[in-house]
Amino acid sequence: MTDSPSSNRRQFIGFLSAGAALPLLSACGSAPADAKSFPITRTDAQWRAKLSKSEYYILRQAGTERPYSSPLDKEKRKGTFICAGCDNRLYSSSTKYDSRTGWPSFWKPLPGAIATQTDYKIGYPRTEVLCADCGGHLGHVFNDGPQPTGKRYCMNGAAMDFIAS
Repeated sequence: MTDSPSSNRRQFIGFLSAGAALPLLSACGSAPADAKSFPITRTDAQWRAKLSKSEYYILRQAGTERPYSSPLDKEKRKGTFICAGCDNRLYSSSTKYDSRTGWPSFWKPLPGAIATQTDYKIGYPRTEVLCADCGGHLGHVFNDGPQPTGKRYCMNGAAMDFIAS
């Protein structure tokens, strides 16, 4: 049986599409940045012992909590939001606002508190926010926030703790 020109064309286009998708698909399963590139490092067993299941899922496996599930989304007191993995100071309550997304949102991190990287976990690029000290996944940053920065740092509440001042 001989392949028709249209069949060969479909196979060729499918081959090209698969080749173009390969980098995206391989990035979909990527873990947070290599913990060895951050000042605070622990073994996987140490992280599991230190963190709750939900903290581990979010901070070490780049998971996401359900919207409106974190009490920190409604936190209104003055204070500081810190990394649940290493106690790094991340956000001041003075930069928190209600984004109506169901996750604690901020318009600016504290100086030197976070690192960012591009992730493709849902098939298109987003800016992932990591703790600058331990590399834990905190959430993502978007360009639809309030002034003066125009940023929305949309964080997982389970990735953070709160210290009232």
